[in-house]
Amino acid sequence: MQLLYGVLLLFVSIRVDSRILQTNTSAIFVFGDSSVDSGNNNFISTIERSNFTPYGHDFPGRIPTGRFTNGRLITDFLVSYLGIKKFVPPYLDPRLTLDDIKTGVCFASAGSGIDPLTSEITSVISMEKQLEYFNEYKMKMEDYLGKARTKRLINKATAFISVGTNDFLANYFLISTRNQTYSVSAYQNYLLQLEQRFIQELINLGVRNIAVVGLPSFGCVPGAIILVSGQASSNRNCLEWLSRVARDYNRLLQSKLWMFNTSNTNVVYLDIYRPLDDLIRKPQLYGFDVADHGCCGSGVLETTLLCAPGTGVCSNSSKYVFWDSSHPTQAAYYKIFQTFIPALKRFYSKFVT
Repeated sequence: MQLLYGVLLLFVSIRVDSRILQTNTSAIFVFGDSSVDSGNNNFISTIERSNFTPYGHDFPGRIPTGRFTNGRLITDFLVSYLGIKKFVPPYLDPRLTLDDIKTGVCFASAGSGIDPLTSEITSVISMEKQLEYFNEYKMKMEDYLGKARTKRLINKATAFISVGTNDFLANYFLISTRNQTYSVSAYQNYLLQLEQRFIQELINLGVRNIAVVGLPSFGCVPGAIILVSGQASSNRNCLEWLSRVARDYNRLLQSKLWMFNTSNTNVVYLDIYRPLDDLIRKPQLYGFDVADHGCCGSGVLETTLLCAPGTGVCSNSSKYVFWDSSHPTQAAYYKIFQTFIPALKRFYSKFVT
C-alpha cells in the first residue's frame, strides 16, 4: 500500500509540473523566513541552518539544500507551476550566474522576521537587508541587461512574501523584551506598519505584483506548543489562544493589503492559516496519519541543529504533516500550495506590467 501511495504521489508531482499556468510573469523574488528560505543561511554565520541530513531527504538527489523541510517549498511549487524554473535558488549562493537569477531568486532567511530585533536573535538576514540585496540584484541586472530591460523584468515579476511567525514565537512570546513594552495588539500593529512599509519599498523599486502569505496557525505547531506552554510531550493540544494571535493578525493584514491594489499595483493575500490548520486537525482527510509531531526524531523539539545527521526519521514522510518540530513536509507544502491556486489564478488574471 505504501509503495502504491508513493507511486501516486510521484504521479501527482509530475502532473503539477506539467500543468503550467500561462502568465506574463518574468521572475519570482522571494522574501521572508524559513518557510521560503531556499538556502541563504548556508552562506552566513548563524545556527539557523539546515544544509545537512536528514533535511533534503526527499529532494532530488537527497541533497540538503538549506530548505527547512525534506524536499520542496511552496515557492518551488509556484515557479514550477508558472513554468519559470523547477526551484528558486538562494541569492547568496556564489555559484549562481546572472542567467540563473534573472528568472527569480530567493532573498529569504530562516529565523528572520518583520521586527528588526527578530533577526538579531540568531544573527540572520533581516527584512531590511533582504531589501538591500534586492536593490543590489536590480543594479546587477541593469549592468547585465540594461536599465530598460531590467525595469520591464521587475515590472513583470512577482514578489512573494512569507514572514511573521518568528516575530511572535521566537521573539515576543519567548525571549524578547518586546512583550514588556508592547501589548499583543500593539505589537501586531507595529508589525503591520513595518510590513506595509516593506511592501511600499518593493513598489518603489519597481515591483508591481506582490503575493503576501498570512501567518499559519502556529498555536498548533508541535515545537511551539512545547516551547511556549511548557506542556509535557504527552500533552500536545493546540494552544488556541496562540493561534488566535495569528488569526487576528491575518485579519488586520488583509484589511491593509487592499489599499495597495491600484491601476499600477496588484497585491494578493494568500491564506496559509486555514489549510495548515485543517491538515493538523483532520490529517486523515488529506492523506496524512501524523500531525502532532514531526518526522525527524521525536518530532516535538528537533529543528535546525537538533534535526541533525544521525537523527532518526520516520519511514514515510508523506504521511506526516511536519518534517521537524516546526516546518511542514514537502507533502504538506504541496497540499497548501494547491489551496493557493484559485487566489493565484485571480491574481495573475489581473497581472500588472
